[in-house]
Amino acid sequence: MSLENTVASAPTVAESGRAEAVLAAIDMGSNSFRLEIGQLTRGRYKRIDYLKETVRLGGGLDAQGMLTEEATVRGLACLGRFAQRLQGFDAHQVRAVATQTLREAKNRDAFLGRAQAVLGHPIEVISGREEARLIYAGVVRLMPPSTGRRLVIDIGGRSTEMILGQGRTPLVAESFQIGSVGLSMRYFPDGRYTEAGFRAAQVAAGAELEEALEVFAAGEWREALGSSGTVGAVSQLLAANGVTDGAVTPDGLRWCIEQCLRAGRADKLSLAGLKDERRAVLGGGLSILYTLAIHFGIDALHPARGALRQGVIFDLAERLSAARDAQHARDVRDESVQQLQERFGVDVAQAERVERVAQSLFQSVEPRAGSDLRRQLSWAAALHEVGMMVSHHDHHRHSSYLLANVDAPGFSQSEQRRLAALVLGQRGGLRKLEESLSDERLAWQTLCLRLAILLCHARRMPDLRELSLRRNGNTATLSWDNGWEQAHPRTAFLLQEEQAAWERTAVLKLELRPR
Repeated sequence: MSLENTVASAPTVAESGRAEAVLAAIDMGSNSFRLEIGQLTRGRYKRIDYLKETVRLGGGLDAQGMLTEEATVRGLACLGRFAQRLQGFDAHQVRAVATQTLREAKNRDAFLGRAQAVLGHPIEVISGREEARLIYAGVVRLMPPSTGRRLVIDIGGRSTEMILGQGRTPLVAESFQIGSVGLSMRYFPDGRYTEAGFRAAQVAAGAELEEALEVFAAGEWREALGSSGTVGAVSQLLAANGVTDGAVTPDGLRWCIEQCLRAGRADKLSLAGLKDERRAVLGGGLSILYTLAIHFGIDALHPARGALRQGVIFDLAERLSAARDAQHARDVRDESVQQLQERFGVDVAQAERVERVAQSLFQSVEPRAGSDLRRQLSWAAALHEVGMMVSHHDHHRHSSYLLANVDAPGFSQSEQRRLAALVLGQRGGLRKLEESLSDERLAWQTLCLRLAILLCHARRMPDLRELSLRRNGNTATLSWDNGWEQAHPRTAFLLQEEQAAWERTAVLKLELRPR
């Protein structure tokens, strides 16, 4: 049954009888940009609209790792058309994610600034493992339920994701920096097919995937599923030519490679089911698929309905559900925070004290802040001491590095960088955050986190009734009851040091006074 009008039988996140809001996901892949609009009703997914454009963003990375202006313009033009379709959508209904090309691009921030202005929505650059997790979610929730282990493979333009999972749970999720665009550009220049090119491309793919041979070995799974463009394109080609029923098999892949060699060039390859947009990247995609089939013992790779974009929608639905019902709903980011606390031996009681104080202070200075800003502050408070596992000395720097680089399911790289900036600023001078503090909201989050850590420095909960924080423009005034300063001389000393730290910035000012 076609996904264009499918209503999946597998249950998803919406278990109530009412229809959920219409949601939109944008997948900015290395080869194509896709916009998916869908709705969840009674745990069933219905596609409302789907737009796809071949952008070849991954082909626009130059030798220095910079995204060219030509590729940038193609991407911006596509996003402009997506923006027209998304008119009338609220911010919470849309989530845009970018993958390997923007993970690699050295000038990605410049591109993202222009792209977000055109699209009208934030764009998250997600890690390879986060991409794999979302792919698995999109696939298994649109496939019939199975109790056996599944291997899910997604070959993109510049990366390949492999996920081993059972039910809805991904057990192992990995991303490899090998894709159809990159291999095609390197080993099939100008669309020329040669035996030497296919051999070299398969060796390169095998070298990148070799570390995964044991984890994803044939004995570890019962069924292999292929997601997204490359697998779908080859499946259609095999079915249209009567080679298989659509399953991607080693024999079928050998047949495809033979047809490429006979044609000699991509522009001379004439096969039923082959779309023009796939010609330029077919050689690289076939090389990866054949390497996977031979090395991982995949006798048949079956195309799956779901992909990254549906996984993004399911994940967004869970986030919205969690925001509505924090007590019962699931946000995978909260689970990641808890797991990181356990992994790095965080003093949870202290983290909770800091969170309570920071949220109370933030409410005073940013009473209309959205839930996203409050959750970021909570996560930063929960994880501000993870670096102590490395060293107590300069633990804020270790915490920042860990949060910027750790694999944290549910978080985008941009979210992790923001958390890293917050925990880096939890103590010491503020010059190290000079660029980040130009974001006024982050500056107020930083101030409240620093004050909370300072007020809880003795690892006891302060009496917040004795203190108050007020905002007037860019000035924060912390005041206290008469006698408080004499009862807490060490805390008062630390507050004076904190006041001096903010005086050396042009962002915010901190005033201290008794009530």
